[in-house]
Amino acid sequence: MPVEIVFETHSVSQDNERGIATGWLPGRLSERGRRLAAELGERRRDDGLAAVFTSDLTRAAETASLAFAGTGVAILHDWRLRECDYGDSNGMPADQVHRSRSAYLDQPYPGGESWRQAVHRVGRFLGDVSLRWSGTRILVIGHVATRLAFDHFIDGVPLEELVDADFSWREGWEYRLTA
Repeated sequence: MPVEIVFETHSVSQDNERGIATGWLPGRLSERGRRLAAELGERRRDDGLAAVFTSDLTRAAETASLAFAGTGVAILHDWRLRECDYGDSNGMPADQVHRSRSAYLDQPYPGGESWRQAVHRVGRFLGDVSLRWSGTRILVIGHVATRLAFDHFIDGVPLEELVDADFSWREGWEYRLTA
């Protein structure tokens, strides 16, 4: 049986508002981000979720915690859902880090990882989630790398087409993962 996956990005962080590429740094939600996290909870609380999976980075974990506080829905943290590790560029201005993501499709950021490595890390999560959560609906709160992995592994879109595409926010993406 397939796993129905709803993907939501972490809420707006202080770094997002300052134009910083946080990468593997923890990041904290801004005041606006905390409000949006509460709205995410309102939007998804009655969505038939068996569990919420979140990146273990603070900005994603904080989003899940605020959105699902008091609901009884299990929140499970998984490091494989992290953003791409920009290495020495974690915390640098986003316009510099994301100027040409395709340059780092296969070549790791100095001291970090490549986009392909990040996407394959998230792919290992998908392999495991289909074993335990078959026939359920789950929510995943993550980052750009998380969504790229879902588009690549579930929808079959080549990474070469995804890596430099604009990331436009919306209220959730829906995926159907078959074993």
